[in-house]
Amino acid sequence: MTIRTFTTGDDATQVSIYNEAAADLPKFKPVTLDELRRRLRGPDFDPTTRFFAVEGGRPVGYAAFHRNGRVSFPWCRKGREEWADPLLEAVLQAMRARGLSTAFAAYRVDWPVQRDFFLAQGFTLAREMINFVMELVDMPTPSARPTVVIEPMTAADAPAVLSMAPKAFGVHDAADLERHLLHNPYFPPGSAQVLRSRSDSAPIGLSILVENPAYANPREVDALAPCFRLGAVGTEKMQTKRVNGMFSFAAAEGRDVTPIGLDLLGQATLRLHDTDVSTLAAQVASDAPQLLRFYQQYFRRQGSFPIYQLSLA
Repeated sequence: MTIRTFTTGDDATQVSIYNEAAADLPKFKPVTLDELRRRLRGPDFDPTTRFFAVEGGRPVGYAAFHRNGRVSFPWCRKGREEWADPLLEAVLQAMRARGLSTAFAAYRVDWPVQRDFFLAQGFTLAREMINFVMELVDMPTPSARPTVVIEPMTAADAPAVLSMAPKAFGVHDAADLERHLLHNPYFPPGSAQVLRSRSDSAPIGLSILVENPAYANPREVDALAPCFRLGAVGTEKMQTKRVNGMFSFAAAEGRDVTPIGLDLLGQATLRLHDTDVSTLAAQVASDAPQLLRFYQQYFRRQGSFPIYQLSLA
């Protein structure tokens, strides 16, 4: 009995194991071999981050991690669930060897077996990711405020935007933020807009609006699915689901979030006048209370999924 990393032919094995192990779970969607192979051709795939348990020459379980710290549940064939603990341990050891400081897992709230497994391994509930929608016809009427300056973000703005709200973003330097917001293959650079201070023109707010009719309709997506959404502030290093009409914003620390959010939201809806978007989507973490209150006040909650976290120190 051994645990080894991914090798040729394991793609079909992984599909078979997952579809057997997860078949009875709520909202189960079978994985196809073509779908998995598309993922494996992506630039993020690293065979040394995927581990397989082999018994009698036959793989009976697997687990994996991503460089951003996300770990998978150890999926095992029925009757071979005893491999779950050693598979996760192999994953965590490999993460520590790479210098990763935190592991996290995200699964549906209605999958209690996965929740209980990670809690038993020492993971704790760190936050929820909460999904919202708002019909444009329900957009709050803007209040009469002095003229505000909202314009496309530039590369020169990246350091100031990051320092404006350093805890809001999932990146550690301005170059990463610039790359994500201005050179993203999934939305144009004009999607990121900054609200400037009237006193010194420094950014005091940032909004991101993702508009693409090829992306998912927010009213039709599964709001309990553990999917980070493209454009949501804080998900910069995550693998994301692309949703049409996705709105997100960040505000300078110490500022009142509501007027900044309303200014950016109003400007975002103006940019949608010549599109077919009728519903805005949003996603925010539960440990960002000011932003959460804004979305709770002006958007309608769809659903959420939990994030379980473990320190690797």
